[in-house]
Amino acid sequence: MSIPKRSDVPAEFTWDVSHIFADEAAWQEALGQISAYGEKISSFAGTLGSSAKTLLNWFAMQDEIEVLAGKVYGYASLCSDVDTADSHFQAMRGKAMSALVGLSGAASFAAPEIMAIPEETLERFYAEEPALNTYRRSLYQLRCKAAHILPPECEKILATAREIARSADQIGSTLRNADLRFPDVTDKDGNVHPLSNGSFVPLLESPDRDLREKVFNAYYDRLGEFKNTVAATLDGQFKQLKFFANARKYENTLAASLDNTEVPTAVYHNLIEAVHQNMDKMYRYVALRKKLLGVDELHMYDVYTPIIRGGDRKIPFEEAQETICKALSVLGEDYVALLREAFANRWIDRYENVGKRSGAYSSGAARPHPYILMNYKDNLDSQFTLVHELGHSMHSWHSTKHQPISTSDYVIFVAEVASTCNEVLLMKYLMAHTEDKTERAYLINHFLDQFKGTVYRQTMFAEFELMMGQMAEKGEVLTADVLSEKYGELNALYFGPEMARDPGIALEWARIPHFFYNYYVFQYATGFSAAVAIANRIIKEGAPAVADYKKFLSGGSSADPISLLKIAGVDMSSPEPVNSALAYFGELIDEMKELV
Repeated sequence: MSIPKRSDVPAEFTWDVSHIFADEAAWQEALGQISAYGEKISSFAGTLGSSAKTLLNWFAMQDEIEVLAGKVYGYASLCSDVDTADSHFQAMRGKAMSALVGLSGAASFAAPEIMAIPEETLERFYAEEPALNTYRRSLYQLRCKAAHILPPECEKILATAREIARSADQIGSTLRNADLRFPDVTDKDGNVHPLSNGSFVPLLESPDRDLREKVFNAYYDRLGEFKNTVAATLDGQFKQLKFFANARKYENTLAASLDNTEVPTAVYHNLIEAVHQNMDKMYRYVALRKKLLGVDELHMYDVYTPIIRGGDRKIPFEEAQETICKALSVLGEDYVALLREAFANRWIDRYENVGKRSGAYSSGAARPHPYILMNYKDNLDSQFTLVHELGHSMHSWHSTKHQPISTSDYVIFVAEVASTCNEVLLMKYLMAHTEDKTERAYLINHFLDQFKGTVYRQTMFAEFELMMGQMAEKGEVLTADVLSEKYGELNALYFGPEMARDPGIALEWARIPHFFYNYYVFQYATGFSAAVAIANRIIKEGAPAVADYKKFLSGGSSADPISLLKIAGVDMSSPEPVNSALAYFGELIDEMKELV
């Protein structure tokens, strides 16, 4: 089946960006409005500490800018992501980013000025203008970073440099999604399969081992032709992270990244340590996969294909959405009604087309509502991807509805909790509604793969990312050969002695866009662990747990992420949630052995 052009995709399967702007002319008008804010911003320079009214007006204007900028950049990004080869949409995104960088540079005076306001003066301002209390949390977050705020002229330079700093990510994304093409692959029956970033993993799920091997080798052989280019983009990425960390006087790039989300660096290191201490369960999983597949050697192209046959079946998008609504009904009628609105009102771009960005995401912006990009493949994995992205969207919607603009955007540490909680609830629903041993074993296999992919694999990515950051901080160059050597060693550590050493997997680092996300991936593993605990509590306790969970969803950034998760009943400052989740992983392995 060929991949359609964007113009050939039925409108009902695409998202409707007219909910943001009626047309491109309206977008252009809004872009002009953003530029006009530059003069307004400049008029506040030197006045922010002069009165409570002035400071309140400043924050109110920032709210206006955030809403408008989110819509302008969001619209351009959505248009570009569904057709990454369209230079017009790329230009729109570039114009939007340039406008935002311009405003950031114009506002560079603000942080130092606000930092200079004496605490007693600020308390007086709160009393004089009670509405200013809305921004108390934002003021706290800014002022607690006093050691990392620079003089105004330096802040302006850093703000301007942000646009340049995005180049590595943009170049890498363009290469992966727009320019890089893979050869078609033929299976044992002579059927031709188009190979792309979007079809790579689905093809590796095939029961045809010969096809899987061909897909694996064809993909990495082609990717290897560009390994030096991708390595150069990663080297540029970590050089810019190092530059900003040093400029703001952070100990290292990890500290600089996690400080933005108020997460202690110990949480990152504790995750890696906890997973290392539970490697025995991963090795048991690999040994079980090898045994059930009946192979003499287990290869990396064998890790996606189900180890249980007979439980897999086609799941059309419409069926997936109905099952999801039933599975998440434990979260209340209001939650399900919002899901149905997302399905009915084209929040979701469903299927792959030529030039469309690979993978899936939920847009962070939730005004007027979030959008979900998918490359749905009519299978169980896609159903789980859909429920995952809906979790992100529901989190964004609840936080935007219940929080003022200044605290409506949750930090990335909690971003993966709602999405993964949805996945766990779906899995538990599916397992509770089958008595067929084969189907149950198939579902457990999928859940085991989720654990493997989300906790172990993402922690492996996190460890590799930490290694890249440390290399950059030492002044070492991230070359393709060094990255491949390090990644190959790490992959061998995580998959253990039962996994064959396939040369191609050493290049996997070159296909992972998350390495440009600034220490993001570890939060998949912590989020999964937290989500397992929250989902178990929801199923066990019912209404009280659901109420607490919705408070968490509605929390935005009104508190630090560790405190927000405690509302939902999870303490991520402790390694206990990770250890508990991996203990459950071990229990599922034991149950799988009994079923088969």
